[in-house]
Amino acid sequence: MANLMKTGVLLAALTVLLVLIGGALGGQNGMVMAFVLALVMNFGSYWFSDKIVLAMYRAQPVDEAAAPALYRIVRTLATRAGIPMPKVYIIPGEAPNAFATGRNPQHAAIAVTEGILRIMSEEELEGVLAHELSHVQNRDTLIMAIAATLAGAITYMAHMAQWAMIFGGGRRDSDEEGSGGGGLVGGLLMIVLAPLAATLIQLAVSRSREFQADATGAQMAGQPWGLAKALEKLEVASKVAPMNATPATAHLFIVNPLTGGGWTTLFSTHPPIAERVARLRALARSQTR
Repeated sequence: MANLMKTGVLLAALTVLLVLIGGALGGQNGMVMAFVLALVMNFGSYWFSDKIVLAMYRAQPVDEAAAPALYRIVRTLATRAGIPMPKVYIIPGEAPNAFATGRNPQHAAIAVTEGILRIMSEEELEGVLAHELSHVQNRDTLIMAIAATLAGAITYMAHMAQWAMIFGGGRRDSDEEGSGGGGLVGGLLMIVLAPLAATLIQLAVSRSREFQADATGAQMAGQPWGLAKALEKLEVASKVAPMNATPATAHLFIVNPLTGGGWTTLFSTHPPIAERVARLRALARSQTR
C-alpha cells in the first residue's frame, strides 16, 4: 500500500510538472497544449508500447512445443497469480535479461533472452519469471509506461520552450517588461530543471515498482531464494555480456541493461542489486521464524 501511494504521488508530480512547463511555454494555452500532448502520447503508449519494444529487441514468439520448460513455468506462475497466460517470447542474444510488457494482464507478454535461459537453474528462472509476472499482476507495465511517457513529454516541451526563447517566442518580451527579467529567469529555470525533475521522478517510480515486484514475485514463487540467487548471478553476468539496450526501455528489464557505476547509479532505473537481495534475504528470514 505504501508503494502504491508513493507511486500515485510521483505520477501526480509528473502531471503537475507537465502543466507547469506548459504554462511557462504558453500560459493557459500552453497548459491545454501540454494536456493534449500527454493524452496523445499516453494513448500511443497504452496501445502500442508492447509491440514497439518487442519488435525493437527482435523478440520471437514461442509456444509450448518450442520451449516446454519455459512455457511450463510461466503457465504455473500465471495460474498461481490468477492472471491469464501471457504470450511468451525469446530475445536472441547472450546478454542475460528479461522483461514484461503489455497494457493489462489480458494483453501481457513475457520476454527472456537466450542468455538468461542458458545460465539460470529452474529455481532461479522461476524467480525471474515470477518477478516479471508480478509486474503484470500489479499493472506496473502500464504505470511505468505512463511515467516514461509523461517524462518524455516534459522533456519535449522543455526543448520547445528553449527554442521559443532563443528565437524570441513565447512571453519573453512581456516577462522582461513586467518583472524586470524575473519571468525570463523563472522560465529558464523551468526549462532546465523540469526535465531533470521529471527524470528523477520517473526513476523513483521505476525503483519503487521493482522493490514491489521482488516481494510479490517471491510470494508467487513460494520462496525468495530463487530470485535472490538469480539477481546475484545477473549482476555478474550482465557485466560480462552487456545488452545493447536503449535508455528509454531500460526500466522494463529485471536488471538494468545499461552499464555504468559510481554517480551514474543515481540515475539508474533500478535499485542496487545488493539492496534488492538484502530485502529478499530479510523476507526469507521472516518466513522461517
